[in-house]
Amino acid sequence: MPAIKDPNVLVGSATKDDAAVYRLNSRTALVYTTDFFTPVVDDPYDFGRVAAANALSDVYAMGARPLMALNLVAFPARKLSLDILGRILAGGAHVAEEAGMPIVGGHSIDDPEPKYGMAIVGTVSPAKVLSNEGARAGDALILTKPLGSGVVTTAIKRELASPKEIAEVTRIMATLNRDAAGVLMEHRRSVRACTDVTGFGLLGHLHEMLEASAVGARLSAEKVPILDAARKHAAAGVIAGGSRANLETARKRVIFEGGLEADEVTQLLLADAQTSGGLLASVAPRATERVIDGLRSAGTLAASIIGEVVGGEPVIRVSP
Repeated sequence: MPAIKDPNVLVGSATKDDAAVYRLNSRTALVYTTDFFTPVVDDPYDFGRVAAANALSDVYAMGARPLMALNLVAFPARKLSLDILGRILAGGAHVAEEAGMPIVGGHSIDDPEPKYGMAIVGTVSPAKVLSNEGARAGDALILTKPLGSGVVTTAIKRELASPKEIAEVTRIMATLNRDAAGVLMEHRRSVRACTDVTGFGLLGHLHEMLEASAVGARLSAEKVPILDAARKHAAAGVIAGGSRANLETARKRVIFEGGLEADEVTQLLLADAQTSGGLLASVAPRATERVIDGLRSAGTLAASIIGEVVGGEPVIRVSP
């Protein structure tokens, strides 16, 4: 990619952040992102909900309010009924309405494998942008959704997941990060950095934050919320190829300690490729308790302190 020279680009691709931020004036900046993928659940309506929530997550991770969206569609129109596409789009529209965001158009192509997502524009004050840069030693690391969606959706594809497990993971993936972002923005002066946990897993996205901030981190594996169904299926070897690739990449910058060196299941869960995962925030110690209380009051799916930021190289040390 060419170097970005425009001074109004407040966040570009250099720090591998969740979305781009462009300053319009002293009061308003645009946040712009896009995301789409192949089905992770069987029900078309639920797939649309999950894909929309996942695309919106990048906007919330930047502390922004979604403004409008365009649908992105790839669909095998000669092989599948357009009624299925209609259900996908209806699911996406439901979540967009929940977010208070109009869908103003879109684009579709004929493709052998269905894909759906959105390109989204949001707005934020230039002075209040959240990014993955700025974490400081001593900060608490807070996670707002449990891990494990990658394992459970792999179990769905292999027809190993129970109806209860499917319902639970669908509910989690379709839940907006809006309320969690709202709490973080209430404490904006104490929230130093933020990202969402998606395809690169917790370890991958945390490392991007650490690299952008020039710090390291310590995690406690037992404090990381993980779905029970994910633990069960992971122990049985139900792991997506993307999660295994995440772990291989993570080994270069993660040190597992206290017996975790031989616990590949825990390692894989921490590297599990998430769909529409939670927000991961680096929060100043003075505000940690208030942020946790706020998240719990807002009813977020998790409000867990999973570790802390430390000085030094961007290395993650994980203990039991």
